[in-house]
Amino acid sequence: MKALLILCISGAVLAQTPPPAKKAAATNTGAPTAAKTAAPRPNPLLNPASLKAVAPELYRVKFTTTHGDFIVEVHRDWAPLGADRFYNLVKNRFFTDAAFFRYVPNFIVQFGMPANPSVAQAWQNANIKDEPVKQGNKKGTVVFAKTDAPNTRTTQLFINLNDNTGLDAQGFSAFGTVTDGMDVVQGFYSGYGERPDQTAITAQGKAYLDKNFPKLDSIKSATIIFPEPAAPAVKKAPGAAATGAPAKSEAPATKSAPPPPAKKQ
Repeated sequence: MKALLILCISGAVLAQTPPPAKKAAATNTGAPTAAKTAAPRPNPLLNPASLKAVAPELYRVKFTTTHGDFIVEVHRDWAPLGADRFYNLVKNRFFTDAAFFRYVPNFIVQFGMPANPSVAQAWQNANIKDEPVKQGNKKGTVVFAKTDAPNTRTTQLFINLNDNTGLDAQGFSAFGTVTDGMDVVQGFYSGYGERPDQTAITAQGKAYLDKNFPKLDSIKSATIIFPEPAAPAVKKAPGAAATGAPAKSEAPATKSAPPPPAKKQ
């Protein structure tokens, strides 16, 4: 019995196996092939030169912070370059987790250094040109910070906590103003004064501030709330068969509502 099994196995081994059957050519069914996994989208904040959108003539930004919310209304005609830069920063979430790192009572509160050191490095020399001062540095106005050298505005900003008209002659041009929540701005933690080191913030970002200045208030989000972003268009299902029924007439378009008045301080 054992020998028979061996012989049967041997016979199976010696027998010629039939050639593999040719596969039928695949027919194109028209069905789309599975899409390849998309590569992760690069962080646009690492390429400042690509963020050149022109801002609306009037827009509002809601800041949600660790101390509460406030709203900034931006007038592009006050300082177009500043308004455009601020618009691009907000749209691309530059301010998320950024701290209000400098607070000088009755003068200014300063912010605009990003939480991510790589982003800070990318924007360090992304300067915009100076602009004429059309609006004075009144209480609540939002202004880009700069050095004594010309054309050094990048991403740092401050909010005037008082009427600081002395800054007008120094070329600090306001582009917007806090229209709601000025009490929130004035209530940001001020105990550290001017102690946080800007060089260290640039190099280490949020980690440096969290370790050494944990009580600082920061930004959770900054969102454009006016004009409202357009709703995405609804795509029609492909290949929908016509029913032959007459199409319903479209309702007449309604006029868009005028922008709501900004709240006074």
